[in-house]
Amino acid sequence: MSSYLASITKQFEYYKGLGNKTFNQLTFEELRFKPNAYSNSITIIAKHIVGNMLSRWTNFLIEDGEKEWRHRDTEFEDDFTSKAAFTEAWDKGWECLFEALKPLSENDLERIVYIRNQGHTVTEAINRQLAHYSYHIGQIVFLGTLIKSEDWQSLSIPKGESSAYNKDKFSKEKGRRHFTDDL
Repeated sequence: MSSYLASITKQFEYYKGLGNKTFNQLTFEELRFKPNAYSNSITIIAKHIVGNMLSRWTNFLIEDGEKEWRHRDTEFEDDFTSKAAFTEAWDKGWECLFEALKPLSENDLERIVYIRNQGHTVTEAINRQLAHYSYHIGQIVFLGTLIKSEDWQSLSIPKGESSAYNKDKFSKEKGRRHFTDDL
C-alpha cells in the first residue's frame, strides 16, 4: 500500500494531462461544440468534473463529499466566457484534488469518509473518483477526435505504430516504473 498514493497521484496527473492535451488542440468554439441538443460539450463535461472535484476534495477527510454549496445541475450550463476562464476553472478543480491527496499517508487509507452519507474507505473514495474522472475524460477525448477529425494529434500510440512502440518498450531492460513516466 505504500506505493498506492504515489501511483494514484500519477494516474490523476495522467488523466489531467489527457484533458490538457485535448484542450490545447481545440479552439474555444470547438470546446463548446455539442453534437446534438441532448449531448454535453467538452466545456460542460469539464465543468461537471470540476464541480465534483471541488465538492469531493474540499475538506476530504472531515466533511461529506457532497457539499451543501454544490449545485450539480448548474454544472451542465455552459457559462464560460473564454478559453482562459475555462482552463482556469479546470486547473482549480485539479489543484483542489492534488492538495487533498498530498497530506494523505498510508494510515489514512482505511479511514471512512462519506459521499451522500455513504461510507467509503479513503481508498474506495479515491478509486471512485478516478473512475468517474477517467470516464468523463474519455468522453472529452472522444469529442476532441470527432471535432478535429484527420487533424487530431493522437494522445496515445497512433494507429499503425503499435509495432514500433512495442519494439522500443521491449528493447529496454525489465524494471518497475509507472507507464506514464515516459509520456
